Amino acid sequence: MDKGLYAVVGHPISHSKSPRIHSLFARQTGENIEYTAIQAPLDGFTGVVNDFFARGGQGLNVTVPFKEQAWELADRRTERARQAGAANTLYLDAEKHLTADNTDGKGLVTDLVHNHGVALAGARVLILGAGGAVRGALGPLLDQKPAGLTIANRTVSKAQGLMTLFAGVAGDTAVDACGFEAPCQAYDVIINGTSASLQGDLPPLSPTVVAPDTVVYDMMYSLDNTPFNQWALDQGATRVFDGLGMLVEQAAESFRIWRGIRPDTASVIHALRTE
Repeated sequence: MDKGLYAVVGHPISHSKSPRIHSLFARQTGENIEYTAIQAPLDGFTGVVNDFFARGGQGLNVTVPFKEQAWELADRRTERARQAGAANTLYLDAEKHLTADNTDGKGLVTDLVHNHGVALAGARVLILGAGGAVRGALGPLLDQKPAGLTIANRTVSKAQGLMTLFAGVAGDTAVDACGFEAPCQAYDVIINGTSASLQGDLPPLSPTVVAPDTVVYDMMYSLDNTPFNQWALDQGATRVFDGLGMLVEQAAESFRIWRGIRPDTASVIHALRTE
């Protein structure tokens, strides 16, 4: 059987865990694949993608700063990609059309619900940020039918723009938008979709948004507590999680799209935690 060719494209890319994750998936499932990392020039993403598929590549993961370009380059987009306005997964469909998908939100929800046992249905959810990471998460989060979803961002107009964009798929979920300082009641789930905390720049949230039973999730991952999760612990939270599971789960969804088999993720998450 010919080896399937896959890669992750970004700039920079040397830090990426994707080759390690997909090698563990391949070993576990017996799939014959080669998965590499490609650093594309900032002005050369399209050429890299075209060359990769021209030489027999079957699927690409896309990371910063190229997710929006990947979305624009595609001939077809899944509903998840359409909602997200960005793509982290590219492949050729049965008719050889370049197709874009976005598995980030699916990865987040799977990690929360299945790996950590967090009930999103009926929950009051606060999500921080209004960039691509949050936009990619909103559709899958709303699919879980939370009671309420508050989008908080430094620039309120950006949060309001996302609220408007997703109004048509919110169903019975009450969606609102505000600045970081506005929320004051405790939430069931708080998701940090900003990257600012890794530089020590914490959103100016009121401590009252955190109760002892609040689940706090940072999309960033770290071997130690992220600064945001440490802040939450200092406010009395008892359940905090970082985004390593989200990273592995979004990769597993890409692997399923490409190979038709979904790998077990628990062993891979454990391996990455202990390496």
